Amino acid sequence: MPQLDPTWFVSQFFWLCICFFFMLFLMSKIFIPKIKDILEQRQRKIDDYLVKAHQIKEQAEESLKKYNEALAKATADANEALEASRKEMNAYIAKKQDELTQKLNAKLLEGEAQIKETREKALKEVKNVSQEWALDIVKKLELTKIDAEDIKEGIKKVVNE
Repeated sequence: MPQLDPTWFVSQFFWLCICFFFMLFLMSKIFIPKIKDILEQRQRKIDDYLVKAHQIKEQAEESLKKYNEALAKATADANEALEASRKEMNAYIAKKQDELTQKLNAKLLEGEAQIKETREKALKEVKNVSQEWALDIVKKLELTKIDAEDIKEGIKKVVNE
């Protein structure tokens, strides 16, 4: 093997040093700065993405906050509208109940008046029929001491009690 031949050691060492320093120079002046630049660009992109993500997160949180506020306001408005509608309906129901109560009271008074009138007519009819029957009975029994006026007074006493 020629690598192990001592006569070539110096020449091989010389070329080894030249190649090593040439590669070191290339690496330090060309490749490493490019790699460093690429890594810095990558880090800047990552940082930019993190900043944008943070901004988007803040915007999302702000949007969520606005949404919750709008939802709370809408809920409060709906509750107010519902309460107003409930009060309006209660007032309407109370008004209709009052109207119905008034109508029923009027019908009740009218019915009571009709009942009273019918009762009075019935009592008059009872008096008249009673008097007629009583007269008929007196005539059939041939009681001459009792006249029509006595019968009317007797019936009045009985009916008024």
